[in-house]
Amino acid sequence: MTEPDFEPEGFELPDFDPKRTRRAVRRGVVRTALVTLSALLVVALTATVGSAWIQKRGDRERRMRDVLGTAMQVANPEYRIGFGETGASPLSLSLEARISPVRAVGGFSAGSFTSKRDQITQDFFGRVRTPPLGQGNTTPLTYALINVRTGNQPKADMRKVLARLPQDMNALAVVEFTEPMTSAQLVSFARRHDGCPNSVVYEERPRSTPITWESTMRPSRMGLPKSGMCYDSPPETLEGFRAWVGMLREHDEPNLRRFGLDLARLRKAAGEGRAYAYVDSLATISSLRELIKDPRVATVRVADVAFDLERPR
Repeated sequence: MTEPDFEPEGFELPDFDPKRTRRAVRRGVVRTALVTLSALLVVALTATVGSAWIQKRGDRERRMRDVLGTAMQVANPEYRIGFGETGASPLSLSLEARISPVRAVGGFSAGSFTSKRDQITQDFFGRVRTPPLGQGNTTPLTYALINVRTGNQPKADMRKVLARLPQDMNALAVVEFTEPMTSAQLVSFARRHDGCPNSVVYEERPRSTPITWESTMRPSRMGLPKSGMCYDSPPETLEGFRAWVGMLREHDEPNLRRFGLDLARLRKAAGEGRAYAYVDSLATISSLRELIKDPRVATVRVADVAFDLERPR
């Protein structure tokens, strides 16, 4: 074998440079940290976006608004509740609620009730956390409703109350019947007295908040009520109530109970469809003085009053 006609050049190690070595180490540490942080950021964003998508999967977002939002309204008929945006986190889904007490419409009201914001929150498994309102949020309308079918504040006493109030004052009143009415009977009654049954009480539950359905509360698939005179609303009010109860399922029971409701009560009230009382926020004292004379009226409870300063005297 012949020797190669060239010799490899000698390889020499460079002199050790501590400064260069430290810079190289720092660059490596920084590069590794940036790569790790970038990977963690991607994982976090993926987890957040992915979990939010999971929280809102299918019709979960709409069902939260239809079932839980409406349950909150049914459980708290003394408040008007509007709903805003839904928000999702890795572990929960929330629905913004704007809450204000029901007052006599028009003019200037007495009292210090204020509006507030809160939210309904359900966890990853769809269970509601502590719902807004509940105990400690009573209003005069709360007491007027829980007295339905108790015999408290009888007609004779309430006639004296109405006699002491100015006749052209606006009032928020609960009109209770001696016997429950069908929707058709309630329409006839309201037409005769020019009443406005904004909310209808569909349950006999003395000393507790009864199931009460407001005319504009309807599942999202139903759309808004038809326009018309206020006293013509009871059939559509009952239709909306029955449609909502019809969409409830057995797995909704734990959440309904968080709001103080249950399926058996709701289904019974919707099936019977009998009106034990109604709430009118557009009444005047003069109209209530005439209405209370009707033998079908057990009593009229005034929950709030307001002066309409723009009405000609």
